[in-house]
Amino acid sequence: RPPRSTPLYSSAASDVYKRQNEDLSMVLVEKKDGCDYLISLSPNSSLVGFQRILFLASITLVCGGIATIFYFFGAALILPFAGLELTILFIAFYLSFKWSSNREKIYISQDIVKIEKGIKKAKYSWEEFRTFTSFQIKRNKDKSIRLSFRSKGVDVYIGDFLNDDDKLLLKSSISEIIEDLNEESNLSM
Repeated sequence: RPPRSTPLYSSAASDVYKRQNEDLSMVLVEKKDGCDYLISLSPNSSLVGFQRILFLASITLVCGGIATIFYFFGAALILPFAGLELTILFIAFYLSFKWSSNREKIYISQDIVKIEKGIKKAKYSWEEFRTFTSFQIKRNKDKSIRLSFRSKGVDVYIGDFLNDDDKLLLKSSISEIIEDLNEESNLSM
């Protein structure tokens, strides 16, 4: 059975849930042609698209409105500080939104494992034969989980931006995919 991205009871309900929440899911597993799998990872982002603009506009309106009221009551020095506050706020949100745009794609098939990382397009790509690759699970000193694929002594870490629950979901999904591919390989021999 193909792995699911959400722990729901029925496969049909899971498929509907995935289609409805594709933008909100941090670990999305898709079975492509035959025995090819695509795992898409993205960080948690509570504000997307137009919601981000609306949120920043409302903060700007409140801060700018308060600064304007103080200006009319004779506190003209409030305007540069309000401008500085808004500038710092916009920089912080820009960095947060940029971070939340990170994406990782993991392709797993009978033959290869391929990992792509980037924001809009792949800025980092790694590909190796699946037979020379092992899936690694490590625990850090702070008990957090780190997942990687290892080949030729090199670890390529995946899902570092996920929380531990999502990393466990990713771990079980990849383990199920590997089991499924190994069973398919054994059946074809």
